[in-house]
Amino acid sequence: MSDPGQDTVRLVAWVHGHVQGVGFRWWTRSRALELGLSGYAANKPDGRVHVVAEGPESACRALCDLLRGGETPGRVDLVVDTYEPARGGLTGFVER
Repeated sequence: MSDPGQDTVRLVAWVHGHVQGVGFRWWTRSRALELGLSGYAANKPDGRVHVVAEGPESACRALCDLLRGGETPGRVDLVVDTYEPARGGLTGFVER
């Protein structure tokens, strides 16, 4: 039986606040790579940043905690996150 924290999942997070033009995507990429995750962080026209990360569930949850943690560049007002089965097809972690 596998460790439930190690199941591979996809984190989809929408980050609201002052998160564009402040190095937020670069910061997110750095934290995701430290956690061994693949995926991307993308600016959206409405000012949000869309974060998609795949890897062990425990690492995805750690990234989401960091997004909410108050140490990010800019100002995070809200993170809306969901967890889905991993789809694969992601290589590295990139800023879009």
